[in-house]
This record gives sequence, structure tokens and C-alpha cells, in this order.
Amino acid sequence: MKARFRTPLLALALLPVLAQAGDIRRHVGDGMASYYSNEFAGSRTASGERFDPAGFTAAHRSLAFDSRVVVTNLANGKEVIVRINDRGPWGKGRIIDISYAAAREIGMHRGGTARVKLELLD
Repeated sequence: MKARFRTPLLALALLPVLAQAGDIRRHVGDGMASYYSNEFAGSRTASGERFDPAGFTAAHRSLAFDSRVVVTNLANGKEVIVRINDRGPWGKGRIIDISYAAAREIGMHRGGTARVKLELLD
């Protein structure tokens, strides 16, 4: 018999990534961030997941999949925690691509890019 009240994995992917007690922040870089266009919605990421603009996810060239990263917009001090699930960004001069939901959270959704600080949560 199938369970009636299973939480779909998609619903879990849409929840904000949270900091936990005892997390240590390790600075991993500063630079320009951009965000994924909605045209990629549903496409497979390098980790095999489907990209969802409403999730709090990101692409980084070398950080391990499922790493949690604090992205701080240096212009306004707003920060968001994202989970790495893709590789990139491949745009020149960019250090991270974040989802639309994450971009909106730190106020970079209108301009499309922002200078950010990245901190890995250990």
C-alpha cells in the first residue's frame, strides 16, 4: 500500500536553504553573480536535478554538489543561502549563477548581476 502523505522531492527543493546551529562560514570568493533565466526551467542540471527558478539553488565551477553557500549582495548587505546543484557559470567574469528566487531575495533580480561575497557553510 502506498503512503498517502509523502512529501514530494520537488516541494523540498523549493524550501529556502537554512543555516544550522554551529555552521561555520568559510570565505570562498568575491565577484560577480548572475541568475539563471526562466528559459532553463525544467532543464537538467549537472547534478541530474531539474532546474526550478523558485528553488534556492546555484551553479559553481568547483564547489561540491549539495554544498550550502551564503551569497551576500555587497551593494545592500542582503544575503541568501543556496545549495549548489549545477556547474558554471560560463559567462565571462562570473563566479556564481543563482536561481531567480535567490536573486530576488538579495535584490539583484532587476539588474541581473551583482557583486557578491561567497561563504561556504561547513
